Amino acid sequence: MNEVAQRTLGFDVARALAIFGMVIVNFKIAMNAGTGSDAGLMFASLFEGRASALFVILAGVGIALLTRKVRANPDTGLIRTKRRELLKRGLLLIGLGLAYTPIWEADILHFYGVYFLLAAYVFMASKRVLLWLSLALVMAFPVLMLVFDYDQNWHWPALSYQNFWTLDGMIRHLFFNGFHPFFPWAGFLIFGIWLGHQELNNSQVRKKLFLSALLVFIVVESVFYGLRLVSPLELQPLLSVSIIPPLPQYMLSAASTAVMMLLACCLVAERFSHSLLILWLAQTGQLALTLYAAHVLLGMGLLEAIGRLNDQTIDFSLFSAAIFFVCGIIFSVAWLKYFQRGPLEWLFRKLSS
Repeated sequence: MNEVAQRTLGFDVARALAIFGMVIVNFKIAMNAGTGSDAGLMFASLFEGRASALFVILAGVGIALLTRKVRANPDTGLIRTKRRELLKRGLLLIGLGLAYTPIWEADILHFYGVYFLLAAYVFMASKRVLLWLSLALVMAFPVLMLVFDYDQNWHWPALSYQNFWTLDGMIRHLFFNGFHPFFPWAGFLIFGIWLGHQELNNSQVRKKLFLSALLVFIVVESVFYGLRLVSPLELQPLLSVSIIPPLPQYMLSAASTAVMMLLACCLVAERFSHSLLILWLAQTGQLALTLYAAHVLLGMGLLEAIGRLNDQTIDFSLFSAAIFFVCGIIFSVAWLKYFQRGPLEWLFRKLSS
């Protein structure tokens, strides 16, 4: 297996793990699973705001791979073609996500689509510009918090967003205070494009990126943990490294975690490229969109049908997520024996080509 194939294998493995992490988080939210073993609660908390960050960064890496040939040999016609493709994908994701939102309020796809609209106009930017743009998107969020009320439309006890279908509510939700708002979350996607343009097949580059990410993670987590210890109670929310609100320290911590996970997956895939488990996980990652939809429509749908969707323990929530993931692996491996792409992946590619 050549270096490009090994690297892509690693990306697919990382995508599978990101989907699994998102299933853990979403099942926990849907089941209101706040009780149970401390170990289970701690394990589930590791994925909150981290799995979805990895998922978005991987989308950016995918865009970098999709547009690599155009960047290497710029051609106006090809640039326009890729731009149209990304715009179509973005609009399709927005439409699919908005249709999905009444079923699953914490949907990420419609946000994902808005990020793609930005990517369509910046994918040819230099690596330096991409990195600075990513940082600007991240730093814009605390500025917006000084101007707008972050709590508006939120019903925090139920983690529910009110007035979503009004013009004001939708704009606020998409760009400022939704589950994964454009400011700052689009920064993850742009950072992913930057990351995808690095020489990830070079072991020295991977080592440098991993150590840099580890350093950022340690510094951010240590500094803000220390600040929370000595700060008054009213300042605690502003010193959080959790996903809500997505302050710069959260973005840096989650991005560094995602980089380390992605590079670890690339290394494992490189060393164990012939392992059945790695190949199965990579195939699962190739059906990420299908499995994302299935975990709500089929996974949560079945749990609701048997009366086990509400007020469950974290242990049952994790067990359910594990069962879904095993079924997802089996389905992915079986499906790809007969088809090149997953059901939704095929439809999505067909409509956006």
